[in-house]
Amino acid sequence: MRAGRVAGAHSDGGDGAPAKQPSVDIPALVRTRTHHPEAIAEAATRRARRPLLNEDGKLMIVAADHPARGALGVGGDKLAMANRADLLERLCLALSRPGVDGVLATADILDDLLLLGVLDNKVVMGSMNRGGLQGASFELDDRFTGHRAEDIQRLGFDAGKLLLRIDYDDPGSLTTLESTARAIDDMAARRLPVFVEPFISRRTPEGRVRNDLSPEAVTRSIAIASGLGGSSAYTWLKVPVTDNPDDMAQVMETSTLPAVLLGGEVGDDQDGAYEKWRSALQLPTVRGLVVGRSLLYPADGDVAAAVDTAVGLL
Repeated sequence: MRAGRVAGAHSDGGDGAPAKQPSVDIPALVRTRTHHPEAIAEAATRRARRPLLNEDGKLMIVAADHPARGALGVGGDKLAMANRADLLERLCLALSRPGVDGVLATADILDDLLLLGVLDNKVVMGSMNRGGLQGASFELDDRFTGHRAEDIQRLGFDAGKLLLRIDYDDPGSLTTLESTARAIDDMAARRLPVFVEPFISRRTPEGRVRNDLSPEAVTRSIAIASGLGGSSAYTWLKVPVTDNPDDMAQVMETSTLPAVLLGGEVGDDQDGAYEKWRSALQLPTVRGLVVGRSLLYPADGDVAAAVDTAVGLL
């Protein structure tokens, strides 16, 4: 069974009015894509932009680049993110909440959001490598099949993001390492921030890729990612919270690069996840959160409440 629709009412904590569920007109999007594809580029040109960081120096980004890697599952629902209208409605609601700075997604989703007119004064991050399809034999050879640096510049987007999973037993990781370094170079040449999401990964006996969240593994992944490319001037890190959040203080001493925390898999203990983020957000290099499924598909369906709670942690 697919995940249910986003909850329709939640107090916004301001004037007391409920957060209304946005309605996305899919037929209208399809008509525009069919008859006026140039409207996407025109919307990108018109989009009002903002600095990457506001006065508080923090970032709250909602992530939705999972589908392009074939990762559609949320919790026990393997196709939760497959309903595009539902996903867009959740994204529009999340982006409307106070304190949400922007969105990370692939071209298809960002194009829809541009046409819906919800990206003005938001940070827009393009997802760059989605070739390492979930469950594929080539999953660790994560080719750059999404946004290129020139696309991010041409569309007036604000940053890029790439995934770097390193398995010492998989030669495909070397291809990913090299292409990651070149992507960092391309972004730095354009003075565009790039958020690198590094992991030390291993395959289970069943062949599934699992990320190692031990302090040693996360430390090593940060050290490797920080040294890629000819310049680190525009490189940010997107890092997980270690299995024991008390280890994060020592782990984050590995690099002076600014970092954001990622959300990870959805679990039943959402309050526990918030507490993990809360303590790590106090560290000097940690500048915010980039969270997807945990906020877009909370167990109780209340996207607004989940987003507002995460914003409150900053």
